[in-house]
Amino acid sequence: MINLSNFSSIFIANWKLNGNIEFIDQYYQKLSINSEKCIVICSPNIFLSRLISNPNNLFKGAQDVSTYNQGAFTGEVSAHMLSEENIKFCLVGHSERRQHFNEENSSIKQKAINLIENKIIPVICVGETLEAKENKLTKTVLKKQISNCLPETANFQNTIIAYEPIWAIGTGLTPTFEEIEEVHSYIKNLNPKFNQIKVLYGGSVKSSNSAKINSLSNVDGCLVGGASLEVDDFNLIIS
Repeated sequence: MINLSNFSSIFIANWKLNGNIEFIDQYYQKLSINSEKCIVICSPNIFLSRLISNPNNLFKGAQDVSTYNQGAFTGEVSAHMLSEENIKFCLVGHSERRQHFNEENSSIKQKAINLIENKIIPVICVGETLEAKENKLTKTVLKKQISNCLPETANFQNTIIAYEPIWAIGTGLTPTFEEIEEVHSYIKNLNPKFNQIKVLYGGSVKSSNSAKINSLSNVDGCLVGGASLEVDDFNLIIS
């Protein structure tokens, strides 16, 4: 498993349902890597074998994994299969999976268990809706999600949490820097074993705000969606 303490920051590109072979080839030709930062590219599963990695700071990531390890589950991809493809990170519980595919905390937890057992770092996504934020329920929602999604085996060495307020994803809206810092601090102080855990911010991250976001003391990097599809923008974000 990757030693997360080796990196000052972690940046994850989530391409979602985008990309093709030509796009991938051109992307890596332009991608600029900083040795002090961990860079992860999460592509659709069909393209995982085409992603480029190195053992130091550039890694391949999946966007999801099955709750099952093997069996008659057509269309599923197990954590063990991902490990054989040299996948080191995997997103679980992304808000789009929760919203469009009805994923629940219990299945997210099982996916995280499977990943950790196969030495893949789960990036467990949590975040509140606009309604929850307006009703001042952000911390209540996050506490429930984290309590129910993180397995007992999760710790700062094998798990990452990504805070992605649902109302900020793809909207161009973001919390204030003070709100981001407050939420990340809250997450790290929920449990003593989380005080060193890497917490990334996701939600309309772009080259114009990423430097300020990543400079916050409790932010350990960014989960980047739409902006990661433009390699020039992503290079600015990770620089």
